[in-house]
Amino acid sequence: MSRPNLEKLTKVEFSNLDKVLYPEAGITKAQVIEYYVRVAPRMFKFLVHRPLALARFPDGVDQPGFFEKDAPLGTPAWVKIFERHSETAQRQVHYIVCDDLDTLLWLANLAAIELHIPLSRIDKYEKPDLVLFDIDPNPPANADSAVEAALLLKEKLNALGLEPYVKTSGKRGFHVVVPIVREFTFKQTREFVHQVAKQLTRESPMIISEFQKVKPPGTVYIDYLQNAQGKTMVCPHSLRALPQATVSTPLDWKEVKKGLKPEEFTLIKTMKTDSSPWEKLLKEEQRVEAET
Repeated sequence: MSRPNLEKLTKVEFSNLDKVLYPEAGITKAQVIEYYVRVAPRMFKFLVHRPLALARFPDGVDQPGFFEKDAPLGTPAWVKIFERHSETAQRQVHYIVCDDLDTLLWLANLAAIELHIPLSRIDKYEKPDLVLFDIDPNPPANADSAVEAALLLKEKLNALGLEPYVKTSGKRGFHVVVPIVREFTFKQTREFVHQVAKQLTRESPMIISEFQKVKPPGTVYIDYLQNAQGKTMVCPHSLRALPQATVSTPLDWKEVKKGLKPEEFTLIKTMKTDSSPWEKLLKEEQRVEAET
């Protein structure tokens, strides 16, 4: 996409479009912006009405970046803001809400490479609409190990009458997500994820479910702690700040099999597909057996 075409799309004033943000892959800021234009129709389903946390890399992903929840100085007046008191920071935080293409392109121009979303929306911030199982293999466990754990988890959730969705994390593992009715607290959904993960640990010695600073080599950790108010997951279709420009890519369960390589889902590859296996996710609100 050429620079003039970019400028016709939006009110955003772009800068340094030729700046290389992924040196190893040779990907420029203009290409990052072009990518987000391409995936915006699929990505907005998950961005809208959610306060964002950003991972920004203005000097490129080979240089230190920073994580940002507060809207930066100079945020345009047309950007939607969600204000919320942070217990951790002990102050009001002004979160960006990306409800339109202009905001998405403005974020890309800020080199907000990674867009992270909470598991709830701003109209019911205390009530999650998503449940997250974060599957993380610990070397020498690899993608095949993570695939095995994801399929075991799917089988367990199906037995509970639930239809889960899966995506690459953009790094080593997978995210398995269940859309739910907005009737439960984060405490309840976190406990639900924990209990399911503990059941899997009893059935597979490879899987662990308890947080440990040093995780046993060769195991696959199912992280339940992300199911908490204020915690986030990387948004479906978001880029990751890895040298190959990987993407957190929604998958069809048929794709989840041994030999799958999450690192191959990159900006270049996903630009060539219009696949949308998470199309129905937010329309399928399900009930979990959460403890009261």
